[in-house]
Amino acid sequence: MVNWQITATTVYCDSVDDEVTLIVFKDGTARCTGLKKYTEPSAETARMVKAKSRTLRRQVVCRGADCTVAAEYRDRLFAEEGALK
Repeated sequence: MVNWQITATTVYCDSVDDEVTLIVFKDGTARCTGLKKYTEPSAETARMVKAKSRTLRRQVVCRGADCTVAAEYRDRLFAEEGALK
């Protein structure tokens, strides 16, 4: 069992071309703060995403549940915790 309740880190997400915070809970669940921001964008965020897409010449879109960044971070944390015991 892990010795912490929650942990978080901020990483650069290439999918949305922005920094997002990855949150991992003691029970093994993980989430990304960019999920809601980019899957249910406000009008201002939608304009920003559209402008980024034009500038980068590619679709700027959150991968949502298919995103591996949060899962890989969670797996790495639990693997490190297991290695410490």
